[in-house]
Amino acid sequence: MFTGIVQGVARLPFLESKTNLTTLGLDLPASTREGLTVGGSVAINGVCLTVTHWDDEAVYFDAMIETLRTTNLGALKQGDEVNYERAARFSDEIGGHLMSGHVIDQVILTRREELDENNLRLEFTVPDQWMKYIFPKGYIGLNGCSLTIGEIVDNTFSVYLIPETRRATTFGEMPNGTAVNLEIDPQTQVIVETVERVLAQKKDESSDS
Repeated sequence: MFTGIVQGVARLPFLESKTNLTTLGLDLPASTREGLTVGGSVAINGVCLTVTHWDDEAVYFDAMIETLRTTNLGALKQGDEVNYERAARFSDEIGGHLMSGHVIDQVILTRREELDENNLRLEFTVPDQWMKYIFPKGYIGLNGCSLTIGEIVDNTFSVYLIPETRRATTFGEMPNGTAVNLEIDPQTQVIVETVERVLAQKKDESSDS
């Protein structure tokens, strides 16, 4: 599990694409590597990946075909920068919201609005099937970052970033048109789907009577 509090931005000095598999080498700082083990989990742009090995240059992960298709990891190039967060431990403070690192789709950054020197508003366009899980003031996971939803209009939603979030993540200089990984709050998803199932069952029972 992850907290959605991105620990920093790291560069990809190594990227090797094979058939239906990409190996990513992430330049994690020494403090983040401390205690890291083969088989450990790190969220890269919100995607939970497993450490395979490391050397002096990078920590390495493999991304399979479904991960490459569903997330923006498939579009990464050597030298790109990504958000990272190591898996949460029982003693860690949960400052965001619990996240699984299982990205369901991508959304597109369609508008950047500098409100003032301390506030940045970002607006994203969402595939229609996911809008039922997105509510004002609800939680959302974007490239591994736990954020609170602002306004919702049609199939778009907005978030507001403080200076620290801009500094610690790739959102600070992200251009319009960028594809961003989306993770829905699992509790919201369960509630919505349970209500849908109950309503559908009642409708069936009513039509049978």
